[in-house]
Amino acid sequence: MDSHPTARTNARSAGARRPATVGMLCAVAYVVMLVGQIVPPVQNILSYDPKDVIVVIGGFIFGPLTAVIISVIVSFLEMITVSSTGPIGFLMNVVSTCSFAVPAALIYKKARSMKGAIASLAAGVAAMAAMMCLWNYIVTPLYQGVPREVVAAMLPTLFLPFNLIKGAINAGLTLLLYKPVVTALRKANLVEASAGGGKGKVNAGVVILALALVVTGVLLILVMLDIL
Repeated sequence: MDSHPTARTNARSAGARRPATVGMLCAVAYVVMLVGQIVPPVQNILSYDPKDVIVVIGGFIFGPLTAVIISVIVSFLEMITVSSTGPIGFLMNVVSTCSFAVPAALIYKKARSMKGAIASLAAGVAAMAAMMCLWNYIVTPLYQGVPREVVAAMLPTLFLPFNLIKGAINAGLTLLLYKPVVTALRKANLVEASAGGGKGKVNAGVVILALALVVTGVLLILVMLDIL
């Protein structure tokens, strides 16, 4: 006879909840991506994408592989529905999101605390900014039909600052939304009580830091768009 029927039932229940939760996160990320399209691209080539926030939250809850899965699914749906950049845009989308979300999820997996979350997001922003400089240097000349030296000159003046700003906004939004999202998922019985960390009281200092990142990032994006 099975000596641990309750444990087995709980394991099966958790296994069934996880795909449903990941599917829901994919749907939310897709909607958030659509909302983000109201922001015009900087110099017609660099677009702010808020779906990274949802991808990172999924990675914080379930781990880096889940972040990759959500990124690939949502980027593919974006490619076949609303994007005009085709497979190259899909590739750059996945690289950008994963280079931010995967390092963040890996670090947070080892340090499930507010300090760990801040450190993991900072590492994710740095990794994404560096990775996108490399990939834009490789891909943009092929995609935009401009000389590579022109793109190289734009790396420190356009690509690097834009990706740092985008990453800072998404890191701030993640800090603001992670605990409420995890709490809501627990109450809906979509994740286990122990999943994802995110316990404890809201830290006022962290909220101020997150708001500062978001507001400063938004203002800088508006400057880059010549709106301010």
